[in-house]
Amino acid sequence: MTIDNVTQIMSHALYTIVITAAPVLLVSLAIGLIVSIFQTVTSIQEQTLTFVPKVLGIFLTLIILGHWMLNNMVEFLTDLWSQFPMYIK
Repeated sequence: MTIDNVTQIMSHALYTIVITAAPVLLVSLAIGLIVSIFQTVTSIQEQTLTFVPKVLGIFLTLIILGHWMLNNMVEFLTDLWSQFPMYIK
C-alpha cells in the first residue's frame, strides 16, 4: 500500500463525509438563521429557543434523506472492501 493509495482513500472518505453530512448541516444552519432573525425582530433573547426547531428539522431531514445517506456510506465501504486485496499487496 503506497502513500498514493492512502491519500486516495482519505480523499474519498472526506468527500463522502462532507456530502453525507451536508443536508443535515444546511438544514440546521437555515433553521438557526431563521430563528435568529425572528429573535432579532421580536427582541426575544432566549438562548434555548433554537433547540426544538433544530431538533425537529434535523429529525425530519434524517427521516427524508436517511436512506440516501446510509446508501452513500454503504457504497463507500463496499468500494473500500472490494479493493482490499489490492491494498494489502
